[in-house]
Amino acid sequence: MIEQKEISLRPLPRGIHLVTGDIMRQLPELPEKGVLNLLIKHTSAALALNENADPDVRHDLNVIFDKLVPENAPYYLHVDEGSDDMPSHAKSVIVGSSLTVPITDGHLNLGIWQGIYLCEFRDYGGARHIVATIIG
Repeated sequence: MIEQKEISLRPLPRGIHLVTGDIMRQLPELPEKGVLNLLIKHTSAALALNENADPDVRHDLNVIFDKLVPENAPYYLHVDEGSDDMPSHAKSVIVGSSLTVPITDGHLNLGIWQGIYLCEFRDYGGARHIVATIIG
């Protein structure tokens, strides 16, 4: 069985946002065993798995990304879409555009402290669209 669905996430401000529940609410019933692949259809945001308990992790990740890839670097050529645009593309490459999560007993087989995150790297990125492919 292969099922595919495009899901939408509401516009969120720049930051690392826990979206596991938002994604799960839009998925059909999961098979007993299989995999879920998620692909974000944007080049200035990313998907990640990380700790879902302590919000300080999200804050710290933002600080780390902003130090790794600063805004307004004098060597950027792609600057027409604002100071957050080129850094958002670079951060998206670092984090990645897709996730694959195993499905076991009809549930995502995540670690106890793992959650799915939207890494929104733009100040005003808008709604984000994700293609969810379920193979079971």
